[in-house]
Amino acid sequence: MRALISSEFYKLYKQSKTYYALVALFIIEAVVLVSAYFQGTSIIDILLDNLKQTFYFEGNLLNGNLLVYLILNTLWFHLPLILMIIVSGTLTSEYKDRTVQAMLLQPISKWQFILSKYIVAVIFTLVVVFFVALSAFALSYGIFGKGDLIVYLNALNFFEHQDAFYRLKWAFVSGAFSMVFFSVASLTIAVFFKEATKTWIVSAFFLILSNILLKVDFGIAWINRLFFAKLNDTWQYFFYTEIHWDAILQNTLFLSVYIVLIMGVGVYVFNKKDIG
Repeated sequence: MRALISSEFYKLYKQSKTYYALVALFIIEAVVLVSAYFQGTSIIDILLDNLKQTFYFEGNLLNGNLLVYLILNTLWFHLPLILMIIVSGTLTSEYKDRTVQAMLLQPISKWQFILSKYIVAVIFTLVVVFFVALSAFALSYGIFGKGDLIVYLNALNFFEHQDAFYRLKWAFVSGAFSMVFFSVASLTIAVFFKEATKTWIVSAFFLILSNILLKVDFGIAWINRLFFAKLNDTWQYFFYTEIHWDAILQNTLFLSVYIVLIMGVGVYVFNKKDIG
């Protein structure tokens, strides 16, 4: 397994689309920062227009913490989509080049081959999220400095810098589980569809559908609480006045179960199907 995992990492970092996708992510970050640099003050003024008639706000509300939060909100659609393209491509490209058959001529089992891809997908996703978070904090603080964070979730919530940094940091950790979920799902979709174009279309549809279902009220408490689509905004829980750790840990646990189940389905189907 160690040799298979090393081989998968080598193939992942050799393919050019990996670097194109990562560059695209950082371009999105740059666009958010540049836009905020030129228009951020007006956005703050619009957001606080009514409150400024009643309250006096002191300090720079357009600061690094707000920009990190904006990047979080911007990337939770773009980041999983790009990750799904990269991760699914580790299998679809091998179907296209027919290197799957060549690999399985080696003294390895099919379940070991596909499991190594899932392991690499998880590690790669976590590494990408880490560097996105690192660059977001470094660039945002470097350009806009530190300050209090203002967030609108049903009401305006204000957090001092240290509290804001603590919440943003844990939001990235929580969001990483969602990114892993979508990466693993895209690899399982690739197991079923094989072709890159079909896999990308179905993966994008799955991501869009998940975001739509996130807003749907099913009218049944346990579905609203445990359905996979309802778990992917858990990172937002860190920006309410009180952090509900019990709900966050429960959601993370169930999302982890979904991740393992999706991986299990992919391994089982790949192991059973004829690779021809």
